[in-house]
Amino acid sequence: MAGFRTLLFTRFGAQFSDGMFRAGLAGAVLFNPERGADPLTIAGGFAVLLLPYSLIGPFAGALLDRWDRRRVLIVANLLRGTAIVATAVAVGFGWSGIELFVLALVVEGISRFVGSGLSASLPHVVPPGTLVTANALATTLGSLVAVLGGGAAIGLRTLIGTGNSGSGWTTAAAMLPTLIAAAIARRFARGRLGPDRVDEPRDALLAVARGLIDGARAALAVPSVVAGFVALLAHRASYGISLLLTVLLLRYSFTDLGLLKAGLPGLGQLAAMAGAGILLAGLLTPRLVRRLGRRRAIPGALLLAAATQAGLGLPMTLPTVLVASFVISSAGQVVKLCVDSTIQHDVPDEARGRVFSLYDTLLNITQVIAVSLAATVVPLTGRSVPLLLAATVVYLLGTAGYLVVAHRSRAE
Repeated sequence: MAGFRTLLFTRFGAQFSDGMFRAGLAGAVLFNPERGADPLTIAGGFAVLLLPYSLIGPFAGALLDRWDRRRVLIVANLLRGTAIVATAVAVGFGWSGIELFVLALVVEGISRFVGSGLSASLPHVVPPGTLVTANALATTLGSLVAVLGGGAAIGLRTLIGTGNSGSGWTTAAAMLPTLIAAAIARRFARGRLGPDRVDEPRDALLAVARGLIDGARAALAVPSVVAGFVALLAHRASYGISLLLTVLLLRYSFTDLGLLKAGLPGLGQLAAMAGAGILLAGLLTPRLVRRLGRRRAIPGALLLAAATQAGLGLPMTLPTVLVASFVISSAGQVVKLCVDSTIQHDVPDEARGRVFSLYDTLLNITQVIAVSLAATVVPLTGRSVPLLLAATVVYLLGTAGYLVVAHRSRAE
């Protein structure tokens, strides 16, 4: 299990950097007193964080199934550190608009190689029978480390300052953990993380161009993967809508309530509650899968998220929103862990990287579209009952869709 520990520590370095960078960017763009933030600006921020999954994901997948994944983890983390410094300089000088977004897109785009590489490499360091548990542990702890990175960035920004200069230094600090991740990845022997064999064309450009199509074919050949995609698409669309509303509520509607904070500290508390929910999901998911199976665990989690969205989201108070973040994040993580393990178990290694990249692409395009559409109609205060009800309905439709596809796959 030494290989698993090394891969886990590589993930920790990369995801701590992710958390720091995203919190630094959020502080610079969304909660900076020197800048304004309306719903469309916030939607643009989500696009910066999510579009790299969609634009680069297919190409990352094709290359991960062609290149030595150890080398990818090293080089991508080093390049990402350089891009983080460039973005931090732009933040410090008060850049905004397309210039800043392009730099942030570069950082997040490189992160896709790291994230997809870590997922595709996992089956090479653990026995097949422990994939569900290992994936739950790695994904859950990695998500918690990202939350800790975000908290560290928020604390650092509080110490340094909340203006452009403070935000720039905070963003720059995200370079250190990504360099540590590259150093840890060097401990693997060449070829240790796969791919075991390459079924790509000899022409690398053709291999990249085929990435999305090949990933789709491999996914469609496995009905359990298709059903999982349906469930996760619903979760990401609904979650994106509610997250947009929450950010607006924290910025423009909520005020501090004792220990509960609004503004950027409130976003940090929201992330902490989400992290706690993710931790709970990591502990419970292997047991749920053993007891209920993935076919019951996934729709059950979606129904729980729908009930929470309506029951705790609709009051639109700071305490209920924080509790809703905990429950919905936990339910969503159960779904994700189940789908991740399905891909790792049911998809052949030579296509696994491309399927994970397709997975990223579809989920994040869905979330960007959901957030963008919601941003065109949501009031600046974030108080929108119709949008929250729409998010609840999306969860219910996702549950129905999953059950239909899963039933068909069982009947075949």
